[in-house]
Amino acid sequence: MNTEPSRKSKLPWGKKGEYLVVLQFVLLLTFLLLPVYPSYSGFKLIKTLTFMRWTMLTVCWVTAFLFGTLGLFQIKHFLTPLPYPVDHNQLVTTGIYALVRHPLYSSLIVSAFGWAVFQISFSHLLMTGIVFLFFSYKTSWEEVWLTELHPEYSDYTRHVKKFIPWIY
Repeated sequence: MNTEPSRKSKLPWGKKGEYLVVLQFVLLLTFLLLPVYPSYSGFKLIKTLTFMRWTMLTVCWVTAFLFGTLGLFQIKHFLTPLPYPVDHNQLVTTGIYALVRHPLYSSLIVSAFGWAVFQISFSHLLMTGIVFLFFSYKTSWEEVWLTELHPEYSDYTRHVKKFIPWIY
């Protein structure tokens, strides 16, 4: 029987990315409460673009739903809000993880982008960019820890994009 404490318990609070999780929730709440700016609700052109706006929102949200659902399903036993992997972590590189390394973050980014386009909101588009940069930063920590656990992870990063298949 292994009586040695797990590697997680050796790290003090804040060293596993807890602050990043708090910041993530602040950013997502900010996005949800952010007013639409500028407001084009009275413009006739906006009404003529309604079909295109709904189409873009639908495509983004269906994509986000698929990425999020498939990503959650594949790592359900290893899921944690922290960027620091759980002790019993196993590297998953198949399914949706063969398209992107971080489908759960991708789903949030694509959802936010769809909403910004639908609302034609510069404030939401700017916030989507901030969320994108934040997730890029958060994943950089996560990927360092995953590489420590799984040396083959660095090869995986060379073949699979971070958030957007074949692009980034």
